[in-house]
Amino acid sequence: MKNTASISSRWSSRLSFILASSAAAVGLGNIWKFPYVMGENGGGAFVLVYLLCIAFIGIPIMMAEVVIGRRGRHSPGYAAEQVAVESERSKHWQVAGWLGMVTGFLVLSFYAVIAGWALDYVFKAGSGVFNGASAEQVGGLFEGMLASENELMLWHTLVLVGVVIVVGKGVNKGLERSVRFLLPAMFVLLVALAIYAGNIGAFGEAVAFMFEPDFSKLSINGVMIALGHSFFTLGLASGVVIMYGAYLPKETSIVQTSVWIAVIDTLVALIAGLAIFPLVFGFNLTPSEGPGLIFTTLPLAFGQMPGGQWVGTLFFTMLVIAAFTSAIAMIEASVAFVSEKFNLSRWPSTIISASVLWLLGQLTIHSFSGSSWAQLSTEWLGKPLNSIFDVIDLLTSSILLPLGGLLLAILAGWVMTRDNAKDELDTGKHMFDVWHLCLKYVAPIAIIIIFLQLIGIIEI
Repeated sequence: MKNTASISSRWSSRLSFILASSAAAVGLGNIWKFPYVMGENGGGAFVLVYLLCIAFIGIPIMMAEVVIGRRGRHSPGYAAEQVAVESERSKHWQVAGWLGMVTGFLVLSFYAVIAGWALDYVFKAGSGVFNGASAEQVGGLFEGMLASENELMLWHTLVLVGVVIVVGKGVNKGLERSVRFLLPAMFVLLVALAIYAGNIGAFGEAVAFMFEPDFSKLSINGVMIALGHSFFTLGLASGVVIMYGAYLPKETSIVQTSVWIAVIDTLVALIAGLAIFPLVFGFNLTPSEGPGLIFTTLPLAFGQMPGGQWVGTLFFTMLVIAAFTSAIAMIEASVAFVSEKFNLSRWPSTIISASVLWLLGQLTIHSFSGSSWAQLSTEWLGKPLNSIFDVIDLLTSSILLPLGGLLLAILAGWVMTRDNAKDELDTGKHMFDVWHLCLKYVAPIAIIIIFLQLIGIIEI
């Protein structure tokens, strides 16, 4: 392992860790992606499977990542290596940590671009361009934004500049201080929007859609999407949880904090659905609109409702906050790695990481703008791939995140000694045994079966 001292930064309190980790988990996955994948996969049935994935796979793997991070006290790859070597196993298990960090970096490369869309829409909504606009006009605005490389590049750059300013200040003065304000502000805005949407929209229809399962509309592919999304929305296998775990004080309970983070994250996803679907059904829009649900469908509702100009502005402001808090978390692992690897201070490490992300973001920008070199016409795992962005999205959400979760579950459940795991988890025997059972058998078997089905080796 690299001969460096353990990371010395620590969260100032348990609350800081919960807020920071929840802010990392709560993001575009909850507000942009969760509503439309739920809409595409049968509503209530998808929600039920998603909650089961969170409970029996997501939370155990989150606890495992925190254990690895706190035990290793390094950036993800070095932390995984430290845990394996301490248990007298091969140092090559570091690949579990490196894979997560690379996956998170790839996700952030397009995540920051989409966060830029939300930032652009704050100004669009505030200027009143959606007022009374037709579906064609709203669609035209969205398509016009995607076609403009300069516009996309501007917003993408502004998002990353904001990330650098916060992350460059360090764990306590940057990450911790920002999320103490941003997460509560985002939550208040989201609840207010949900109450407003429930009052003017079709609240009963939205509740029925979200919470009355119809399993005839849920395919095995939908189950895989639910599993992948549970990883995406909790920030699992992306380097975030291991990195944040490395900053966790020894006396803080991993079990309690992990459950709280999962509860907050899931609650936000459900409230987001209750903020969005009453408007979708109340204004006769389509719940299975896909990725454009937030940017093409909802603006139609904002343009028709009382006070829609201000509601739309608040909605996209809330979306920007959610995206930003996740972005500052996802870059943290790479910043720590650059600092450890090249013995650099915080600011240059942050600037280097953000610069590489800016370059990678060009793949997504040019995919959406229609640049010929970024377009494809092929299929993979039964899904059409029309651009480089489609490849990155499918690779990360359906392959790398579950694969990374599988490796981390094996690392914590099979490679790490039981005594070391118990020392970090510091809980009762019954709770530890349940966690270890889920980690050693439930999570790996579920991931492997669904993964093999996805790539066509087995049929269910």
